[in-house]
Parts: sequence; structure tokens; C-alpha cells
Amino acid sequence: MKEASGEANITVLTILLIGIVALVATPLITNIMNSTKRRTCCTNAGGKWSGNTCVSQPGYDAATNQACLSENQDAK
Repeated sequence: MKEASGEANITVLTILLIGIVALVATPLITNIMNSTKRRTCCTNAGGKWSGNTCVSQPGYDAATNQACLSENQDAK
């Protein structure tokens, strides 16, 4: 009986650790995905992604960037 109790405790501990990892990893992955979307929209519009913002350069189209960003917001 003592072994079964120990196995149950290890199972509970494993489930808790998986839950904690998921709670920590989910916001990080979401942030990375959102940053990648913004970077892609900026680059597709002809801008340069620098310092976590889109920097205008020759050939940059702000309307294309905004359309891409709003398209991604609608997809959520």
C-alpha cells in the first residue's frame, strides 16, 4: 500500500509541474508570436523592424502595415 501511495504522490507532483510549466510558457510563447506578426507586417510593408518598432524607410507603406496588423487582430 505504501508503494501505491508513493506512486500517486509522484503522479500528482508530475501533473502539478506540467501545469506550472504551461502557465509560465504560455504567455512567453504568445508574446513571441505577437512580436513575430508585427515584425512580419512591418517587413511586408517595406519597413525595417528595429528596437521593437517599425521604422519607416523608402518604399514603406503605412496603410499596408496597418491593414496587416488589423487583419491579424481580426483573426484572433
